[in-house]
Amino acid sequence: MSVGAGVRVELRDLTRTYGNVNALDGLSLSIEPGELVALLGPSGCGKTTALRILAGLEEATAGTVLVGGRDISAVPANKRDMGMVFQAYSLFPHLTVLDNVAFGLKMRGKSKRDRLFQAADMLDLVGLAAHRGKYASELSGGEQQRVALARALAIEPRVLLLDEPLSALDAKVRSQLRDEIRRVQLEVGITALFVTHDQEEALAVADRVGVMSHGKLEQLATPAELYARPSTPFVAEFVGLHNKVRARVSRGRARLLGAELPTLPGSITSGTGIAMLRPETIRVRADPDGPAVVESVAFLGPTSHVYLSLPDGSLIHAQLPSSRARAFGPGVVVSLALERAPVLVV
Repeated sequence: MSVGAGVRVELRDLTRTYGNVNALDGLSLSIEPGELVALLGPSGCGKTTALRILAGLEEATAGTVLVGGRDISAVPANKRDMGMVFQAYSLFPHLTVLDNVAFGLKMRGKSKRDRLFQAADMLDLVGLAAHRGKYASELSGGEQQRVALARALAIEPRVLLLDEPLSALDAKVRSQLRDEIRRVQLEVGITALFVTHDQEEALAVADRVGVMSHGKLEQLATPAELYARPSTPFVAEFVGLHNKVRARVSRGRARLLGAELPTLPGSITSGTGIAMLRPETIRVRADPDGPAVVESVAFLGPTSHVYLSLPDGSLIHAQLPSSRARAFGPGVVVSLALERAPVLVV
């Protein structure tokens, strides 16, 4: 099949206003052929509005949408050649799984033989070939969403759009289907835009992640770069559980908690500010002469969060392997050491 052609998608200076509210405020974003970009942000940040404008379900107040170098801003949604997967599965209850997947092909005039063959091919791709004769009511939520994915791909779209596709699922199924979506996207090579409010989901599934706030793109980067080198305080807080620690900056170096660390671009160049310190960069050691005291420990499976009070009364938390965190109960006095990772100081 020809799904995997992979086209370049470009959003140029998109603005969308509702009365006095700017849902999008000059958003520009490029997605390379075969790339999966995730738009990440809180409710109301504009991420779904951007996806809907790309799909043709909403009209931009200003700006341009290009696919494969062609301006499609005025092209109706049903002519844009895009597959969509929503949070709600939206399967037809009176149709079998196979007929649900084949439905879009039927609307496009494909012969019964061709559409059923192509639908069966898609069900095989998502691992549901054995369920082709079942109805939606006989499937789990994760299986229904895989049918929705197969249906979106069956029409051989140029672009795949996924709007919070995992939000209605429980944690275990969500993780499994997240990996399945990524596997299928890579296998067919389609260009994709994935919208989510879940930072773990975005970091796990995407080639690049764009963090949005108030209709603007705060930062677009690979998951590793976004996590390790946030460019704004909003990105630092939204993408990771960062501690806020007072720091003194001079000549591109920050002094905090007895350590000296390099600063990230966007930091203040001198004076006192607040460093955004990731919890996994803090090392804890029992020390009766140390400056910090353990307040509590939260067990999270393979890791635990150790909450610490500092001499100035502020609280921070360190993330440790649970096997090590067992040594630190409430009231234990500890010393701290920091990994030499760059920090953002604002």
